[in-house]
Amino acid sequence: MAADRRLVLVRHGRTAWNAEGRAQGHTDIGLDHLGRAQAEQMAPVVAALDPVLLVTSDLARARQTAARLEQATGLVAEADPRLREYDTGARTGLTFAEYAARVGADAARSLDVHAHVDAAGAETVEQVGERIVPALREVLERVAPGQTAVAVLHGAALRVGVAGLLGWPLGAADGLEAMRNCGWAVLRERAGGRLRLAAYNQTAGQIPEV
Repeated sequence: MAADRRLVLVRHGRTAWNAEGRAQGHTDIGLDHLGRAQAEQMAPVVAALDPVLLVTSDLARARQTAARLEQATGLVAEADPRLREYDTGARTGLTFAEYAARVGADAARSLDVHAHVDAAGAETVEQVGERIVPALREVLERVAPGQTAVAVLHGAALRVGVAGLLGWPLGAADGLEAMRNCGWAVLRERAGGRLRLAAYNQTAGQIPEV
């Protein structure tokens, strides 16, 4: 019986906009001091899973997180823009209070910086799924039975990827807890190619904010 293949999905470390509760979308913001510490703490734990392939979103916060994994694994990360976060449209750069001031408190009530909100110019769940699910399937298909691949990406898009890979309706992604910065999920391919969620929101330990 062939050994299982594994796909590990890592969310990037914290940024200043994460700390302020701002929707980042495609804005290219790097890690802050805590995000760098989170990535350094996460990297050796994920590296212990012995990955043979490392792929990352092309945005700075993901690439900088992947750089710690490069150091820990000896792998060279491949950047794929399909792994980017939602384009958050009119919400980009705004906190809940700032967005509510523009569109009204009732319209902004469902705002969750980790999930989809219907905003002008924003990608839909389906649009994110159309790019991210095939990209992650390709990553998994590149490794042999018994091997592990790692992808570094973003919180809301990561949840859509999990839902799509498992064959769930993409809207079910909002039923998953928001992934912590530098948290990860593990999907394991069982016999017959079926994927199962083996772990979710794993962390190497919480680093207190200072």
